[in-house]
Amino acid sequence: MALSPILNEPRGLYYHGGAVLYALAAYGVGWLGLLHDHWAVNLLATLLLAHGMVIAAYMIHECGHNLVFRRVRHNTLLGRCLSWLCGSAYGTYEDIRYKHFRHHVDNDDVVWFDYERFFEKHPRAFKITRFLEWFYIPAHDLLMHGIMILTSFIIPQRRNQRRRNIVVILIRGGLYLLLLVFVPKAAVLYAVAYLLMMTVLRFMDSLQHDYPYSLTLFEFDKPPRKGNFEWEQEHTFSNPQTLRADWVNWFTLNFGFHNAHHDDMSVPWYQLPKKHREMFGDDPAVVIPLQAQLKIFHKQRVARIAGNHEGAVPEGREFLDAARRAEVYGGNAASFLTSF
Repeated sequence: MALSPILNEPRGLYYHGGAVLYALAAYGVGWLGLLHDHWAVNLLATLLLAHGMVIAAYMIHECGHNLVFRRVRHNTLLGRCLSWLCGSAYGTYEDIRYKHFRHHVDNDDVVWFDYERFFEKHPRAFKITRFLEWFYIPAHDLLMHGIMILTSFIIPQRRNQRRRNIVVILIRGGLYLLLLVFVPKAAVLYAVAYLLMMTVLRFMDSLQHDYPYSLTLFEFDKPPRKGNFEWEQEHTFSNPQTLRADWVNWFTLNFGFHNAHHDDMSVPWYQLPKKHREMFGDDPAVVIPLQAQLKIFHKQRVARIAGNHEGAVPEGREFLDAARRAEVYGGNAASFLTSF
């Protein structure tokens, strides 16, 4: 086939190609469904649109690791295109990729935005965030998304992106404003779909590491844990939807097999279950079961936002065991789509 020579491996044509086609089809059909008159179609379309954006987001992750195409520029092109579907095009794909690679190389949650300090300085914003999060509205993520939209106006190191940032705001903001004026129902349902995408991404990210966040995104000193593979694996955790049926984990493109991903970043999403079994076999004790994930997400939806670091915080194997018992807070508002 014509695409085979430029792909990393022949099977990528079916797996990566299928994922991209699904994301595009779900996005397109989802939008058509939002415009339908029947509420049941609207509901299904909202869910489909949300999942299409989820898959597009995880394919950006694949592109960031150059797992789709052999050449970096081809991965970059696809990643940039998909970022428009996910609403992350306000910043650059290169910034997303850079921050994510720092996460892998530094063995750290490398960030610029100190949200703990922000909430300390703005107690009213913290109170509103807690109130909305109690209703499962991802307000903390909306704050992060707001920074992403205005990235060149908020982050000093990205002022050189201001022209591009303004163009994207005018295009996406203008289209959404037109939708809000002429088809308000579709505009509201799109917002719901986007909130669902945010929720899925942060749900998957919330338990995959017990790293503290480090304000070193624009610093270049050698990080203390760089290259410490044993520490990285000890503080990385897997949270697949299930170990019993691989196809179920396709819902998030196998992103839950996180130890396998951190063990070898060159393994594409469709080979991660095999890599996981090579590392751990079928031992259920090495993963956080879905029931515990859901329980933590529900119980800690307010407490996990900020101010939850007092007292003894379990780390490493203790964190895994506590997470399996649903006795940890988990992280919040973490996403590889936010490049700060």
